[in-house]
Amino acid sequence: MSAVLKKLDLKLPIIQAPMAGVSTPAMAAAVSNAGALGSIGVGAVDAAGAREMIFATQKLTDRPFNVNVFCHKPAEADSKRETAWLSRLAPEFANFNAQPPSKLQEIYKSFVEDDAMLDLFLELCPKVVSFHFGLPSQTKIDRLKEAGIVLFGSATNLSEAKQLENAGLDAVVAQGYEAGGHRGIFDPSATDDCLGLAALVRVLVSNVKVPIIAAGGIMDGAGIVAFLNLGAQACQLGTAFIDCPESSADSYFRATLHSESAFHTVMTRVISGRPARCLANSFTALGRDIDPTEVPDYPIAYDAGKALNAAAKSAGEGGYGAQWAGQGAPLARSLPAAELIAQLGKEMEKAQ
Repeated sequence: MSAVLKKLDLKLPIIQAPMAGVSTPAMAAAVSNAGALGSIGVGAVDAAGAREMIFATQKLTDRPFNVNVFCHKPAEADSKRETAWLSRLAPEFANFNAQPPSKLQEIYKSFVEDDAMLDLFLELCPKVVSFHFGLPSQTKIDRLKEAGIVLFGSATNLSEAKQLENAGLDAVVAQGYEAGGHRGIFDPSATDDCLGLAALVRVLVSNVKVPIIAAGGIMDGAGIVAFLNLGAQACQLGTAFIDCPESSADSYFRATLHSESAFHTVMTRVISGRPARCLANSFTALGRDIDPTEVPDYPIAYDAGKALNAAAKSAGEGGYGAQWAGQGAPLARSLPAAELIAQLGKEMEKAQ
């Protein structure tokens, strides 16, 4: 295990992914208390909300945990495209006797322009802060590092990993195309090489000096050992924790996770405005017939997606949620987070 991960006093090289909307303080604390690294995602809340989540986690554990933020390019409003998008979704809303919003807005701020979140991190000094979708300014990075905070960043290719390394980050989370949730690509308008995790890990291990954390489709101890053998220093698992009782996933999400849909995950932009891997559901089916250029910027499009999901759920239809999950979804288990970590550890021992 690398010096960076040893600094976090991990008993197992396992990181629970910071799944915004699914991971909770209870989950993060349970994972950390079990000897791995728990995570909370605060990218979809403001600094006040993040403070509450960090405090709630600290009440449950005195061990390190990760706090994740989004570093996407701030959205560019386009009223014409947003109005057209609402018109495009109107028939879906009508199916549930609902009206779409009158207009859309950017529902949360990127960390690149959120100075209040930076001030919060400098005040509370969580052991780990991680970035998704890119990087904040070098000034913000330097201030976090000066505060003694360990920094991770997601990369989907070598160029992004090099940017993270050159910026002084402590570790790179290699996000394979198998991974659930939003692709961490820095520029969503650029060509995505769609690298699978095995190839990505080997490319990064061979070309980057900082530790590599493998993420994407890993669901059991055998998978963890396989990627450690390929050179990763740790593995990050997200989908594996969706059906833990500490998860905030709703009953529809949990049921879909254990259905045929788990075998057919879909990469789609229509829910949020950025490519994200989701369990096959009614929303991803809708997306098959939509040109991605029709979809407003992230996270403006997410405003519509969340509204449609709320309308559908109010009518008893759960197939319009952001049911983010990776290609390993059929291997999901229903275990408390601490028990899952213990089981993963046993499976690792057996696989070695």
